[in-house]
Amino acid sequence: MMPITLGAADRPVRTLLMLGAHPDDIEIGAGGTILRLVAEQRPLTVHWVVFSGTGGRAEEAASSAAAFLGPLPDRKVIIHDFPDRYFPWSGAGIKDAFVELGRTVRPDLVLTHRRADEHQDHRLIAQLTWQAFRDHLILEYEVPKYEGDLGAPNVFVPLDEATAQRKVDLLMSGFPTQAYRTWFTPDTFWSLLRLRGLECNSPTRYAEGFSARKVVLPCG
Repeated sequence: MMPITLGAADRPVRTLLMLGAHPDDIEIGAGGTILRLVAEQRPLTVHWVVFSGTGGRAEEAASSAAAFLGPLPDRKVIIHDFPDRYFPWSGAGIKDAFVELGRTVRPDLVLTHRRADEHQDHRLIAQLTWQAFRDHLILEYEVPKYEGDLGAPNVFVPLDEATAQRKVDLLMSGFPTQAYRTWFTPDTFWSLLRLRGLECNSPTRYAEGFSARKVVLPCG
């Protein structure tokens, strides 16, 4: 296995775009990777976009983004209020939001949902990501759920145990409205981190997995 450094000195990640259908999607799928990028890539500009969030859920999304980004000064957090579970029927408005993002953001890296995700909201965000940012590096994160649609990631980001612990801690403290869900538990998140760490032979034992549809490797 040949490792590729994300954010190498000659090709740093300077602008990061993160897209989530709902509050907590970004953190579940890529929270550890975000913590690493914030710590390792400076200067870094972050655009954090959640497409569904009202009331307490919107407050959770905003406070969780702040917790994961820490003191990072150059950030923009956008929380839309498109209705949860109805994204395909709100497509025009969501498409307009993507058109605006495509006009104003030039990311070095985009983190978004998987195109093969069974949740209709997740899937639409993934499809629109590829329409708006087809010439960018896009990594599709995974969200465990009842449908059992986890795939076979082909990109892995190892996480040390402290970073993995920080991710889980922030998830559990950041989304009290989800505490009633039987799957929203530390062991769910730890088990996936450990499984992906096993699959990539992570020296730290833990990792997050992503799907990369298209990657261009420079020559020379």
